[in-house]
Amino acid sequence: MLDFSLQPALYAGFGCRRGCPVETLAVLLRQTMARHALPLSALRAIASIDPKAREPGLLALAERLGVPFLCFDAAHLLAFEPMLSQRSATAYAQTGCWGVAESAALALAARASPQPNLHVPRQVLAGATLALAIGG
Repeated sequence: MLDFSLQPALYAGFGCRRGCPVETLAVLLRQTMARHALPLSALRAIASIDPKAREPGLLALAERLGVPFLCFDAAHLLAFEPMLSQRSATAYAQTGCWGVAESAALALAARASPQPNLHVPRQVLAGATLALAIGG
């Protein structure tokens, strides 16, 4: 019998284009969790960057999942740059951080643990990005 109480807490970071539909975000999350054999029940919260704080798709996804949605400013997200799997000059030019999804996931995980780890690097689907982090 599997003991799901030992599953790691997962934290999802999202980046998306303005107006990205909730269904695109939900499909990206479901596909990523399934591809990595991760239970949705392990997801504790989702996050993004401050300009996405009122993004309807992200707000709807958090409500659908019953998890908190937090946003961080670019200066806070910059602190996680050394832990990113890749750095995007385009993301930096647009947001002031090198990768929204990975940085936001790590920032969330860091609230729960002093040693956050990127568990699933940036995944992409139709104008949305997702990364998953765990607390170490």
